[in-house]
Amino acid sequence: MDLPTLWFVVLGFFFVGYFVLDGFDFGVGMSLPFLGRDDTDRRVLINTIGPVWDLNETWVIVAGAFLFAAFPEWYATLFSGFYLLMLLILLALIARGVSFEYRHQRPEASWKRRFDLMIVVGSAVPAFVWGLVFANVVQGVPLDAGHDYTGTVLDLLNPYALLGGLTTLLLFFTHGVVFVTLKTEGEIRERARRLAVRAGVVTIVVAAGFLALTSLMHGTLASTVLSAVAAVSLIASFVANLRGREGRSFGLMAVTIALAVASLFAALFPAVMPASNDPANSLTIANASSSTYTLTIMSWVALVFVPLILGYQGFTYWIFRRRISRAAIPAAH
Repeated sequence: MDLPTLWFVVLGFFFVGYFVLDGFDFGVGMSLPFLGRDDTDRRVLINTIGPVWDLNETWVIVAGAFLFAAFPEWYATLFSGFYLLMLLILLALIARGVSFEYRHQRPEASWKRRFDLMIVVGSAVPAFVWGLVFANVVQGVPLDAGHDYTGTVLDLLNPYALLGGLTTLLLFFTHGVVFVTLKTEGEIRERARRLAVRAGVVTIVVAAGFLALTSLMHGTLASTVLSAVAAVSLIASFVANLRGREGRSFGLMAVTIALAVASLFAALFPAVMPASNDPANSLTIANASSSTYTLTIMSWVALVFVPLILGYQGFTYWIFRRRISRAAIPAAH
C-alpha cells in the first residue's frame, strides 16, 4: 500500500470514528423534545454526553487537519465548493456548544428553553448536512479542469443527497436514543427504549434504501459487501433493543454506522471527488495528495499521537461509564 492510499484509509478511519462517536451525541441532542418531559429529564439527557461531547468532536478536527495536509487539492475543492454547507455545520456546532455551557447559567424556564432549542437544532443540522455532503462527494459534482466546483448550492440539494442526509439524521437519532437507554435508569430509560423501537423501524427502511441505491449507482464489490453487513447489523441492533439488550444494541448501531461510512469510502476509491461532468476532471488519490516527504512526516506524527488520542478517549469513557438517574441531578437553584 502506497502512502496516498494509506492516508485515504486513515482519513476514512477518522471520519468513521467521528460519525460513530459524535453521531450518538447528536442523537441525544435531537431527543430532548421526545424524552425530556421536564427540566430534570433534559438535564439527565445532557449529562449523559456532558463529559464526552467535546472530546467526540476532536475526531472531525483531526480529520480536517489530516485532509488539509494529506490531500490539499481535495480539501480546497471540498471546502470552496461546499462552503455554505460547511459553514452551516460550523455555525450549528458553535450554537450547540454554547448552549451546553450557558443553559444552566440562569434559572428562568424561557432561558433554558431557548438554549434547549439551540441544542436540538445544533444537533440535527450537522447530522443531516454531513450526509448531504458525503452523498454528493460519492455521487460526483461538476468540476472544471482546475478541479473547481462549477455548480450551485441548489445542485447539491438533489434527491440522492437529500436521502443521504435523511439517512445520517435517522441513524444518529436512533444511535443517540439507544445510548440514552444504556446510560440512564428508571422511566426515562424505558421511554428511550420504546422511542428507539419506533425510530428504528423508520431508520431501517430509509438506510436500507440509501445503501441499496448507492450500491446500484456507485457501488463496488467491497462497498456492496460493507453495505449489506451494515444493513444486517442495523436489524440486529433493532432486535437487541426489543429484547432489552441495550449494550449489544448500542454496539451494533456503532458497527452499522462504521460500516455504512466505510462503504461510502469504498465506493469512492480510488477517487476522492469524482467529476460528474467529465471524468478527466476528477480528483483522485494520486492527483490530490501531498508529496511523499509530507506524507512520510505525517505518518510518523500519526504513529505517535493517534494512540495517545485513542487511549485518552478510552480512559474518559471508562471513568464516566456509570448510568445517570433523576436522583443524581441536584435541585436547580
